[in-house]
Amino acid sequence: MNDAADTKAATTAATTAADAAAGAEAGGPAAVVVRPGQGETLTLGTTRMRVLEDGSHTAHRLGLTESVLAPHTPGPPQHRHAQHDEGFYVLSGTVRFTVGAQDHDAGAGTFVLVPAGAPHTFANISGQPAVMLSMFTPDLYVQYFRDLQDTIADGRPLTPDANLRTMSRYATRPAARPAL
Repeated sequence: MNDAADTKAATTAATTAADAAAGAEAGGPAAVVVRPGQGETLTLGTTRMRVLEDGSHTAHRLGLTESVLAPHTPGPPQHRHAQHDEGFYVLSGTVRFTVGAQDHDAGAGTFVLVPAGAPHTFANISGQPAVMLSMFTPDLYVQYFRDLQDTIADGRPLTPDANLRTMSRYATRPAARPAL
């Protein structure tokens, strides 16, 4: 990670810790508040991702990210997760989810749940940006995105093979798209 990202992550952690401490002092469970502009930011090619919860506040039960997909952004190779479920909520734009051989064009307000084992991918095939929340239960896959950013550091391209190698470290394997 670079110095700017390290500084931002540290600032966000300090702010979040201060918010949590204030909640604990109030006598209840500590809440975590991530405000606009806060959260760890990851850049994955044309996708900008903001980590809202990396599992550190949920005993690793939940991870949550916000992603901005640039127009015409291809997704990862179709894949299956063995150890976590993934949920996606589209905030704006349209995201195409491919689950097996079935395409689902999901506009704002659409929720897509992909249970462990289901083959899937997603892409922004439109000419407009798309924004979505991604939920991971447990949080296993948040670290995958950090590792993927490191894989493409220094201008190295994000190839399907590099993506699949990184996925393999997180109980994820490629899933060939079934013949139509």
